[in-house]
Amino acid sequence: MKNTLRQVFHSPKFVAGFSIFMAIIAMMILYPLINPGNPLQQIGVGTFAKPGIYVSMYDATKVSYETLRLPDADDNRIASHLKDTDRVAMVRWFNTMGIDTTGLDVTDTDALLDLWSEHYDESIKPKGMTMADRNYFKRLNRALKEIRSADTVILADTNEEGVLEQTGKISKTDYARVGSVANVKLLPLGTDNFGRDVLKELVSATGTSILIGIIAGTVATLIGLTFGLLAGYIGGIVDDLIMFITNIFTVIPSFVLLILISYSIGQEQRGAAVVAVVIGFTSWTWTCRSVRSQVISLRNRDHVNLSKLSGHSLLRIVLTDILPYIASYVVMAFILQVSSGILSEAQLSLLGLGPRTTEVPTLGLMMNWAMLYSAHTNGSWWAYFPVILTITLISFSLNLMNTGLDQVFNPTLRD
Repeated sequence: MKNTLRQVFHSPKFVAGFSIFMAIIAMMILYPLINPGNPLQQIGVGTFAKPGIYVSMYDATKVSYETLRLPDADDNRIASHLKDTDRVAMVRWFNTMGIDTTGLDVTDTDALLDLWSEHYDESIKPKGMTMADRNYFKRLNRALKEIRSADTVILADTNEEGVLEQTGKISKTDYARVGSVANVKLLPLGTDNFGRDVLKELVSATGTSILIGIIAGTVATLIGLTFGLLAGYIGGIVDDLIMFITNIFTVIPSFVLLILISYSIGQEQRGAAVVAVVIGFTSWTWTCRSVRSQVISLRNRDHVNLSKLSGHSLLRIVLTDILPYIASYVVMAFILQVSSGILSEAQLSLLGLGPRTTEVPTLGLMMNWAMLYSAHTNGSWWAYFPVILTITLISFSLNLMNTGLDQVFNPTLRD
């Protein structure tokens, strides 16, 4: 056993795949300790908040400030509020007014604003420009003036009459330390369409999907191993009957069968474990065929014939004289079944036939939510790309482990 493990962990491919998979498992264990709570808790009212650090505006106005005079503060402030569409619209206004914009770089904020301040006038009504366009340019001009204003006044209801009174003033040179603000929230991957922390949801979903893959892989491997051992060793009518059943499952596309069974179960009964068992029940055929072919090559070996002559039972011969010789192959089949189970769950959930959405998230459900709320069209990459990357890493690591084991146990692939 020690020699076998030593050979396995001397395989570079297995070690690489095992390291990636263990890193994912470590993330699943450690992150909930750092950021505990329900992964499906809605913390945002809006949808698809961008990744970043969020500071309570209310608390930020009640902390002490330091005066910092940063040289590029005004330029950065204006540039961050002036969108690309606004810059293009400003150039369009110049062209409508017949103002020469030759050599003007729209990314040069200073040059663009200088030209705008020199020529823009709210009272002017350019020929051919609609009222909506004129109102848009008025709002843009006022917004630029507000950004350039010296101070921001804080008003609050401080008396019984409900009259707003000035309680403070924030200057452009006032800076607050993030650590002094009472409520700060780090969202490395932002929020999803329901206002939920994507990273917390992703960690929980990864664990659920891996569990589904393990259950599905176990069910598929046990069914395929049992049928393969019986068909390969007993042969005859038993072999014909098992292969007849296997051929029926092979002829019907497994994913189509999986869709039909999942649909017939119903949304309320489709928990993560139920979906995993259904996936395992529809994906055992290739394991059965492979095990059967291995057993056929072993059943007439000398040690197996000796056990037969000794009067050993069928169960003992299969478990002690045949199974140990194909154990490594069974392990490799199990790893591939786990990977296939995770991918099958993702496919089912994308079609809306995965586990019920009110219990636990899965990688497939996260993809389904992102697709339903058009995250891929509105630029909210953080709602789906980390999920795709996670599925890819899990499948890649498991297949890399399988390839490493194949190089260790397959004599034709050894150096």
